[in-house]
Amino acid sequence: MSTIKINVLLFGIGNVGRALLNQVLESQQFFIKKKNLEVRFPVITNSSSAFFEKDGVKNTWEANFTNASIPYQINQIIDYVKNENLENVIVVDATASVDFVQNYVAFIKAGFNIVAANKKANTLHQDFYKEIRRNLIKYDKKFLYETNVGAALPVIKTINDLHFSGDKITKIRGVFSGTLSYIFNRFSTEETTFSNILIDAENLGLTEPDSREDLSGKDVARKLLILAREIEQEIEFSDIKIESLLLPNLNEENTKKEYQNNKKLFDKPFEIAKITQLGTHVLRYIGEIDIETKNLQVKLVSEPRNSPLGQLKGADNLIEIYTKTYGEIPIVIQGAGAGKQVTARGVLSDILQIATQIKIKEVVYS
Repeated sequence: MSTIKINVLLFGIGNVGRALLNQVLESQQFFIKKKNLEVRFPVITNSSSAFFEKDGVKNTWEANFTNASIPYQINQIIDYVKNENLENVIVVDATASVDFVQNYVAFIKAGFNIVAANKKANTLHQDFYKEIRRNLIKYDKKFLYETNVGAALPVIKTINDLHFSGDKITKIRGVFSGTLSYIFNRFSTEETTFSNILIDAENLGLTEPDSREDLSGKDVARKLLILAREIEQEIEFSDIKIESLLLPNLNEENTKKEYQNNKKLFDKPFEIAKITQLGTHVLRYIGEIDIETKNLQVKLVSEPRNSPLGQLKGADNLIEIYTKTYGEIPIVIQGAGAGKQVTARGVLSDILQIATQIKIKEVVYS
């Protein structure tokens, strides 16, 4: 069987995009030998510049991007793909941009599949959400986003498998933020301040570039919204009740400098929350979906130390899925829920899933 070339248009070469590029370049010969697939990156971009290399970027991509990237518009990239006759195209959205997702429909109409680490497309208004899916059906394209919830953990796949097998999901509950898992797992077991752990998480690259995005609870809320919509719930972001971890005097209204210089303000309220709970309990920041009541909540809770959530360590996520078939004993998915390498590996898994489907189609129709 001949090797099939998969052309990936990579938008975003920050932490996840950079890790993805390097993972693919390191494993390229393995993919060719074992899967008859060559994954190439003919276009890589940041928010303002693009580097074009028809045969795919090489290990020198960083220097080449610095020296030879040029300003671009989306229509120029679509035209480039057509003019160069590139086939089997997958757009990878490794940005965090709400504006960039407005290009998804144009990509689908151009014949491109999409893999997204970016959650925004799945959390905008239902009209946009449905428009993407109508066009995916019309143009027979794929849109995968497993890393939207739980990094590389198979959360979305499991929920889809349960839902479309006819099982009734009744509740989803868990720690959905690797960042906040890390913070509260340490805070529960160490004699140190909340602000010190927060700064450590930032330095390790576990938080968003501005950690207020994590502490606001909005990231967890987006993940709940994505999962609720996967099981066909007509939910909007505004329907979710969010208990923010930010303070009345230290929040998103402060400048970034004010926020960075005043993180010690977090220490007293969180220390009080810690010492006023039962001695056998620990603090956890969870998301919860009750399907029966359509109640979605993001909140700080006190969990028994010997419970699954109470025993979490590191930056692990833990998601409990309750269904009619499984009753009161949930399906539990647990594992690393943050980090650029883990997320990039999940994106790569989605790329390879689409690539395999492309390969099967080529065999069937050849």
